[in-house]
Parts: sequence; structure tokens; C-alpha cells
Amino acid sequence: MFYLQICGMAKGTLIPIGGNEDKGDGLTENYSLDFIEQGILSHVVRECGGTDSLIVVIPTASSIPEEVGENYLDAFQKLGCNNVLVLDIRKKEDSETAHAIDLITRANCVMFSGGDQSKIAKKIGGTAIHKILMDRYQEDKGFVIAGTSAGAMAMSNEMIAGGSSTEAFIKGAVKMYTGLGLAPGIMFDTHFIMRGRFGRISEAVAKHPELIGIGLAEDTGLVIKEGNDLKVIGSGMVIIFDGSSLVHNNEKILEPGTPMTITDLKVHVLSNSDRFSLTERKVTVLPIDAPFEFD
Repeated sequence: MFYLQICGMAKGTLIPIGGNEDKGDGLTENYSLDFIEQGILSHVVRECGGTDSLIVVIPTASSIPEEVGENYLDAFQKLGCNNVLVLDIRKKEDSETAHAIDLITRANCVMFSGGDQSKIAKKIGGTAIHKILMDRYQEDKGFVIAGTSAGAMAMSNEMIAGGSSTEAFIKGAVKMYTGLGLAPGIMFDTHFIMRGRFGRISEAVAKHPELIGIGLAEDTGLVIKEGNDLKVIGSGMVIIFDGSSLVHNNEKILEPGTPMTITDLKVHVLSNSDRFSLTERKVTVLPIDAPFEFD
């Protein structure tokens, strides 16, 4: 059984990212900022204490972990970081080693790469380093856990593990699994705009209307403080799905493969520097005439 606890008022910081964050490599990415100094990875560095902080990259979700690890070493080096290590976890036993435990215990930031979120849940969930991550997130104010794409989705407890966008909002189209439980009140979906995942997260919210569904566009993320205060960072948008006031929801009575109906689903479209409170389910947006800012 996974090590779970309620994460409200956690002292650490979560930074889920929608994927394709700007790594400063000049490659064509559809949602990238002009300068990496203004980008999401620079937020990660600042939140965990600066360029001397120990950043541990975990590419477990990736099918090419060595290449992905090298990409992040290069990206953080461009930001001036000089203490970045890769923890290559290929099997669950790797999460129980003294080396892994030492790195996660000492790290100022742990960064999960993209790929397949189920690999993170299966190879890290319920292990020694999972417990350390949970404990440090609860108790260590300077500790940051960041994750992009699959690394963001694995932060949920009720984790979206897959599902076809072309069959969106058909009962059974979304596949759920148990994630790491770092953000138990939220279900994340990523690459949200580019891959048309509105229906997928809508079904997840229909299954779990007590939870908030969050769709993260590429090169867009959240800084989550105290397990509750969410601030949008990056160049794209964040879509928030609040099913707490659904009037009609036929998910429970339908057969798999049947089109679903829900009504009075509340949806918020947020962009850079907008905020959302999980406990109050309240949005705070910048004034219309406020200057756009990255920090």
C-alpha cells in the first residue's frame, strides 16, 4: 500500500509542469519562452534556493532515461546550477538503495521527468524514497518537488494513467491508477491543449467530483504552496475543472463505452500569475491593466 497522508498545509513546494518546458536549447517547441532565465526551470531553481542547491533529476518515467537525464543536466547548467545529479531508477529495488535514500534525503529539489507516469507510481510508490519525499514535503519549507508531463501527473493520488482523446467523454476512456499522493486533492493532466484532453479530465472529474481537475498546457506550470495556494507560471494556460456543484452526473449508472453527461461543471481558464485556492475553490486574477510578468 502506498504511503499516503493529507497534504494540506504542507511546508514544501510542488511545481507540476505541463510538458515541453523551455530548456533553452533553441529547438522549436510550440509553447516556449524567449529566454530560459524567464522560464519554468528558473522558477524551480529559485524556489529550491538558487544555483548552489542540490537538484536530483529522476528520469524513471522515460523510455530513454540516460538521454533525458543528460538533457536536464545541460538545461540546469545553462542556468548556472553546479550541483545537479541524476538518480536513475529502473526497478522498484533501486528506490530502496542507500544511494537513493541519501540523495533524496539531502536534495533541495527533486525533479521528475516526462514519459509514462505509471512507471513512477510502480517503481517509486510505497518505497523508502517515497516515504522520504512525503515526509520532507510535509515538514521541510525549502524542499521542492517538480515534475513535468508524467512527472506532474504522478503527483496526484487518483492519477490519470492513460486514455484516448479521440474517445473523450465515453465512460471508460480514461484509465486511472494510484499515484504518489503528493497532491491528493488534485488530478493533473498535461500537454492539455496540444493533445485535446478536455474530455479525458472531464471524465476523471465525473468519477471523482470531490477533486479538482487541472489541465496544464505545455511550457506552463503551477507553484503550489502549503498544499493549497496555486500560482500559474509559464507561457500557456491552466484549465481548472471544479465538479463540486455538478447538478447532473450519470457516470456511476452508465455502462462502459457509453457517452456521458454532466452539467454545471465549473471551468476556469487561468494564465501567468493567476492564482487558485484549493480550500476556498476561489480564483484570484491579475487586473486587466496589470503588466504581464513572469515572476
